[in-house]
Amino acid sequence: MTEDAPATAQDEDGSGGKMPLLDHLIELRSRLLKSLLAIGIAFGVCLYFARPIFGILVQPLVRAGQGKLIYTQLFEAFFVEIKVALFAATMIAFPVIANQLWKFVAPGLYRQEKRALLPFILATPMLFAIGASFAYFITIPIALKFLLGYQGNIGGITQEALPSVGNYLSFIMQFIMAFGIAFLLPILLMLIERSGLVTREQLVSARRYMIVAAFAIAAVFTPPDILSQLLLAVPLVFLYELSLFAIWFTQRRRKTGAEAAPVEPLEEV
Repeated sequence: MTEDAPATAQDEDGSGGKMPLLDHLIELRSRLLKSLLAIGIAFGVCLYFARPIFGILVQPLVRAGQGKLIYTQLFEAFFVEIKVALFAATMIAFPVIANQLWKFVAPGLYRQEKRALLPFILATPMLFAIGASFAYFITIPIALKFLLGYQGNIGGITQEALPSVGNYLSFIMQFIMAFGIAFLLPILLMLIERSGLVTREQLVSARRYMIVAAFAIAAVFTPPDILSQLLLAVPLVFLYELSLFAIWFTQRRRKTGAEAAPVEPLEEV
């Protein structure tokens, strides 16, 4: 009876026993295979609808007034459809991948750790979708209108933009991925604060360095023009400030909950 007590207490706390390394590797392989299977099935479906999907991706370019895309290499259009299908398949399969990751990590967590981590897992695809939508509907049209504004008559020579399908796809995927990942910044900062790696006071004192880092990140993940960089750097700074407020709010709720929790009296010996 006494030998079963620790195991029972451990199960009630929500954490399983130790798993051998080989079992961990087998479990990891199973989760990876399921994730790859989800991507493969989604890729097959998206490859069939690659042209309609690409038709959606070119709508910002059409609304900016550009009505032509070219390809200069015979295989470029084919590989563009492959990239479009893979890009869309990754987006569609992302919930399955996140679910498999959660199932791999969750058995090793205590119950309170699961409660703390699960909201972040659920919020990740939502924030990524918000960032991708922000890029598609707001920043990409603004950037295209600015970049296509260089067309016209210059010194008696007509300057015309003739973007290729490959370059345009790389352009729009770069924007969507950059903004989708950037909108995950609040989750990242709240997780590292919750884990005790940094404090809110340290994040507040590092605000000036974050502004510099935001422009450095924007310079890497956006085209070299200043407008595109501003369109990413400014939301990054805003998200950093939003993260500081969210951390303050959650700290206040934890403190209020701790104060409101009843104190159980000590048992008499």
